Amino acid sequence: MMNTVKRALFLTTLLLWAACGFDTGTRRSEERPNVLIAISDDQSWPHASAYGSGWLETPHFDRIAREGIRFENAFTTSPGCAPSRASIVLGRFPWQNEHAGNHNSLWPAKYRPLPDLLAETGYLVGYTGKGVGPFHWALAGRYQNPAGSEYNGARLEPPFQYISDIDYATNFQQFLSERDDSQPFFFWYGATEPHRRYDIGAGERSGKSLDSVNVPSFLPDSEEVRGDLLDYAVEIEWFDKHLGRILEILEASGELDNTLIIVTSDNGMPFPAAKANCYEYGTHVPLAIRWGREVTKPHVENALISLADLMPTILDATSVPYPTEFPVSAQSFIGLLRGDSNLPVREEVFFSRERHSSSRWSNLGYPQRSIRTQDYLYIRNFTPERWPAGAPVRLAEDGALNPGFHDLDWGPDSGRSSGFLVKHRDNEPMRPLFDHALGKRPGEQLFDVVKDPECLNNLAEDPRFAGIRASLSAKLEAFLRETGDARIVGPDPDIFESYPRYAGIRTFPEPDWVREIDPARLAQLVSRVDSDHSPIRPPAKIGDWGLEAGPWRLEKESDGSWNLTPADGSSQNDLNRQMPRLKSQLIRLFEWFSEADTG
Repeated sequence: MMNTVKRALFLTTLLLWAACGFDTGTRRSEERPNVLIAISDDQSWPHASAYGSGWLETPHFDRIAREGIRFENAFTTSPGCAPSRASIVLGRFPWQNEHAGNHNSLWPAKYRPLPDLLAETGYLVGYTGKGVGPFHWALAGRYQNPAGSEYNGARLEPPFQYISDIDYATNFQQFLSERDDSQPFFFWYGATEPHRRYDIGAGERSGKSLDSVNVPSFLPDSEEVRGDLLDYAVEIEWFDKHLGRILEILEASGELDNTLIIVTSDNGMPFPAAKANCYEYGTHVPLAIRWGREVTKPHVENALISLADLMPTILDATSVPYPTEFPVSAQSFIGLLRGDSNLPVREEVFFSRERHSSSRWSNLGYPQRSIRTQDYLYIRNFTPERWPAGAPVRLAEDGALNPGFHDLDWGPDSGRSSGFLVKHRDNEPMRPLFDHALGKRPGEQLFDVVKDPECLNNLAEDPRFAGIRASLSAKLEAFLRETGDARIVGPDPDIFESYPRYAGIRTFPEPDWVREIDPARLAQLVSRVDSDHSPIRPPAKIGDWGLEAGPWRLEKESDGSWNLTPADGSSQNDLNRQMPRLKSQLIRLFEWFSEADTG
């Protein structure tokens, strides 16, 4: 790895080249493009200034949109981060990805994500911030995040509490300085913003006005909610600021026009009836793509796009063969980027949800499957007896009943908007909004997203829409059968419930529906919950001293701290600072097998 002095000289040389008029962008015109994915954490599609949101400013997203393509209809494959991010790098839908289609589960080592495929053909791959996760990939035998090698060493002083101290742009600069000039790269910039929590009042302290906010009609229009939205906007702007710095680095290095730049989000905003919901604000995300050498006619694109389509599109752009094992199910839109006017029109996209957090009895999820056309959204809720935002109460260790609804991000006790909604749920006009976001739902929902983009008017029981409902239901089922969804084709429809969650598990009272469900069905469900399909793999060496796993050695120091080094001793760099997420994964691997030995 280059030291600090070498990196400084490297970037200074690039800046001098640019200042003197050398065309650094032509050095690799015959080679494959670089790829940069910039992905925010929980941002709904209207919330960039390029889309007309006047209460936040995203000049660098806007630049990508202005100089490339701004997509009006991009959708995630799931309204939760882990399954969505897995689909981006696998080109497959969550129900096809076993544990990797869940949340805080494992990443089976048999799945080869996009960065692995690119690395095998000569690309330098890396990420900063949040990669593909949250997954416990080390437990299953992977030894780096599915997004690539970790670059999280550079830190800064954030402007507000709960904004990450990771200096994303400087980490990208370090990554770029370690690359051979002729080597193409893939880099994943994964901000942890605007994920909750927020520094309450940050938006107003930044000079933003409560009166400027456009409050979605599925949320209460109150001072608390408006302030919450402004705090969310501040974090989107932080993501955009680092995007701008990264673009400056690309320009200085002469790589801007040879880089396929993709800016998007993993799922929608962390507010009631958005994130963890298959409604519009949970699945409809911003997307802008710039590719200076190829996108020669910037424009606004209305075609339906799935974020799973990014993987095959990138493979086509980089001339990397598609995987033959666990093949891609999504479809490339490389022709759209290159201006092919003869492309077939895509008529629908698909997305789903299983377990998002520990929010219900026996750690059960809330299975949904959805189809979205240009005009309509159809949702199938497989377990309408369950609470979609989590059970209303949970059990404390002493048996007391505590507030629930834990599929609201951070719960009603710490999410400002969700807390306001739960607190005032019995007051008009809050009750309809509470029921819409947190109440139980019917087995089918249908929305006219042109007239009702906030998904408040369910048309599924309206006889005037019976034909549309039947058509979309049939198309959804046909696609799920084609792609092997166990919820439809079996043999074990509840296998998704059996993938363990390797994070905190909450306890809930037994729900009423347990006494009403068919006993055979309940027995089958509980047997799935209690089974273990975990492909856990032991490290190469393990003892009281620590472990060796893949290329890494994790040693326990005399003071009880951990030290991460390469197993072959090849580097003296401080990997503890550079790779904190990898280190935490290996500590969890050690603890897992240590607990198993003592258990």
